[in-house]
Amino acid sequence: MTRSNAPLATHDEPAREHRMMQPRPDITITAAATARTVLAGVADDRVLLRTAAELTRDLQRPSPWIYWPDLGISATLAYAALAGAIMAHSTWVAWACGGMAVLALYRATLFIHEITHLNHAQLPGFRLGWNVLVGVPTMLPSFLYEGIHTQHHTRVKYGTIEDPEYLPLALMKPWSVPLFFVASVLMPIGLIVRFGVIGPLSLLIPRLRTLVVERFSGLQMNPAYRRRPPEGAFARIWFWQELGASLMALALLAGAITGLLPLHALLVYGAVIAGTALLNQARTLVAHRWENAGEPLTVTAQFLDSTNVPDGVLPLLWAPVGLRYHALHHLLPSLPYHALSAAHRRIAAAQGAGSTYARANYPTLRGLLGHLMRSTMTRGRA
Repeated sequence: MTRSNAPLATHDEPAREHRMMQPRPDITITAAATARTVLAGVADDRVLLRTAAELTRDLQRPSPWIYWPDLGISATLAYAALAGAIMAHSTWVAWACGGMAVLALYRATLFIHEITHLNHAQLPGFRLGWNVLVGVPTMLPSFLYEGIHTQHHTRVKYGTIEDPEYLPLALMKPWSVPLFFVASVLMPIGLIVRFGVIGPLSLLIPRLRTLVVERFSGLQMNPAYRRRPPEGAFARIWFWQELGASLMALALLAGAITGLLPLHALLVYGAVIAGTALLNQARTLVAHRWENAGEPLTVTAQFLDSTNVPDGVLPLLWAPVGLRYHALHHLLPSLPYHALSAAHRRIAAAQGAGSTYARANYPTLRGLLGHLMRSTMTRGRA
């Protein structure tokens, strides 16, 4: 079997590159930027795409016997550990329960990613069940991700200004990455303000409603992205999910103001949500190499701009629900999370160590974060 092993191009002429790419309002690439891997123009590896499709045809159907127990156990552990952290009389017990709550709630929350790709007819009721168990209690209803994330997977939008989930972080200023971590810690406050204050107010002020829908109704990282209002059946789903999240936010605010909800309990709840967001931010920052500055990319180029961290135990904690195989997910977006490990083994064995597929595999989270930080230090100083 032949494989495409052509080396990736490197580019040392940022001025020419800047003229070719679609401009972004939030980043300027200058001649001081150092060489980077350029994926624009990388042709699709037809052998890889065909191999991936052929070897995974029997893995496409989601199993309710895996999805429902995994979600149920994760949510139960999360809330039991949260209660333990709130009621603990020992500092060490509180920290241990809080850490367990973060990990379990993180896993349960990441099913929002599966919901965006699911054929809901194959797993009826799962979206509703997830929102009742996780989305509404954490003020992260699935409409915040549905309709947003799928645009990140389109061939014409990935890595461009129209991609809601992409910024060329590796080419941005050194403070960009720390800023993302700070923003994640503030997420609990942002969610309460979004659903408990400006969301209800926007129903009375049309111009504010437009702003809320466009800017504050999606888990997006691209500040230039503007979301369109929902339509049809999804508009009804959005309404009920937003209502539930708003009632949760208003209940938290009312409990805190009246004293019915102890401040300690509210702080622990917020700390667990913040810890979950912080962990997810670290995973997000290593999900891609973030080196594309606006050019449309082929499927293979998108794959090479993404990462797999297939080995070791720790990725099971910081990239659960199949997200340790993020590059593979970009090859096969509809593959259920429980099938990604088997798919990875099959494709890796068929492609071999020197293949295109092998180039997207990395050993550790720390190494990927280090690469990103070094990139911002060298390329983003200008």
